[in-house]
Amino acid sequence: MSTFPWLTALVAWPLVAALATALTGVGRGRPAAGAATGGGAFSAGAARTVALVGALVEAALVVGAFLAFDTGAAGTHQLTETYAWIPALGASYAVGVDGVALLLVALSVGLVPLVILAAWHEQGGDAVRLRRYLATVLVLLSFMVLVFTARDVFLFYVVFEAMLIPAYFLIGGFGQGAQRRYAAVKFLMFSLGGGLIMLAAVVALYLQVPVDAATGLRPEDAFLTDNLTGLALDPTTERLMFAAFFLAFAIKAPMFPVHTWLPDVTQNATPGTSTLLICVLDKVGTFGMLTLCLPLFPEASRWAAPFVVVLAVISILYGAILAIGQSDVLRLIGYTSVSHFGFIILGIFTFTSVGVSGSSFMMLNHGISTGALFLLAGFAIARHPRHSQLVSDYGGMRTVAPVLGGTFLVAGLSALALPGLATFVSEIMVFLGAYGRWPAAVLVAVPAVVLAATYVLLTYQRMFTGPVGAEITGAKDLGGREKTVAGVLVAALVVLGLVPGPALDYVREPASVSVELVGATDPEPVLGAAEGSEQ
Repeated sequence: MSTFPWLTALVAWPLVAALATALTGVGRGRPAAGAATGGGAFSAGAARTVALVGALVEAALVVGAFLAFDTGAAGTHQLTETYAWIPALGASYAVGVDGVALLLVALSVGLVPLVILAAWHEQGGDAVRLRRYLATVLVLLSFMVLVFTARDVFLFYVVFEAMLIPAYFLIGGFGQGAQRRYAAVKFLMFSLGGGLIMLAAVVALYLQVPVDAATGLRPEDAFLTDNLTGLALDPTTERLMFAAFFLAFAIKAPMFPVHTWLPDVTQNATPGTSTLLICVLDKVGTFGMLTLCLPLFPEASRWAAPFVVVLAVISILYGAILAIGQSDVLRLIGYTSVSHFGFIILGIFTFTSVGVSGSSFMMLNHGISTGALFLLAGFAIARHPRHSQLVSDYGGMRTVAPVLGGTFLVAGLSALALPGLATFVSEIMVFLGAYGRWPAAVLVAVPAVVLAATYVLLTYQRMFTGPVGAEITGAKDLGGREKTVAGVLVAALVVLGLVPGPALDYVREPASVSVELVGATDPEPVLGAAEGSEQ
């Protein structure tokens, strides 16, 4: 058993790298009159290098964590560390990962160096803005790792809210849309509103912890998730607390009807920022449903499941239909995520091992496929002389940029769940798990497969096929740096699609544990039931 604090290292190192990035080149550029700017070619190049090296060191730490993790016990929390933090409040610094959490940590860490490479020439060539942008990305990475590893509900809540600070600045301060400040404020208001409601439930949950008869006090580690699981709760109280947690997670997810901040953010943020927010940060919502709502409020989860399933199906269809009608490519990709998150939530509330496994796997696959779409769309936008995001301003890009066109198509085909690519396996598992528990929901949601094919293929046709648009006739294909980003993402989609077994080994046992904690059992197979009746 490893004694090295892998998770604390994964949380702390990005902050060190962020500080180093923020200070790179400071004081080297000084105008004729005025304060030091820290600008210039040196600052930009050095800051990019420092940020990228920091992100790659973080990736090496993740490899170490995987080597120290026992896949055979993926349903238990490993690499755990617990230290007293605020004993008077019962709060601890407690971290640990099961298989699902470890995959999401890996997704977070894996996407950041790709985002840094993709942002190599962003921020209008302003070295100071680029340096600050990259430092903020690394700060957000630290928070993302911590929120997926937190095993103390109070710690989880603090990080859940703290993440909003770097995310707000990434959208409003470093975005590229005309309404980026409006989008940032809307994102903040939605998230803060949900978080404050969840805070009331966090306090109420703490008050349910039994008081020690001898001391009259609650334990100093009362907020540990393990200590809050299995409490004897009044049904009404439990349902109210579930509703508060679920609302905060539904906003973050995002889920219909509290998703409206999402398209505004994707339209006005940089593609790299959208990649981190939609492909990683929003997974905190579905991850919270799976790891907090189900085990802490099992009866309420079963009670709310029919309502949640209906909302999930609406999200699936609503997001896909609205994606078809979008003219802005980044806004379009944002709406596809509303649909995909509906699948993830549907799988979680099947309360079946197959469905929950599929949802957990889809959290990983969605992050890679949608991240690829955002970054590749960003490469296309960078090649337009006006940096237009309108689908209609492109056409025939496959002719002038065949590698860009080919990789965008692969990412799109993965998003529509083409067999052989990553999302197919997880989407089929969600359908199979849901059919055993909610067959009507599956029948209603199935048309989303056709809708996904429509929005992906229509977008590809409008942007990449046909006559070459007048404004992009001189566009160049992907360079070496951009090919690295696209190649890594496409390779991951192909490998996870053709050889999903190793990744599924990390989610099967946690799924079984979640089903058991919520007090459900897998439904009997239809064929097995028929054979039994014949006998």
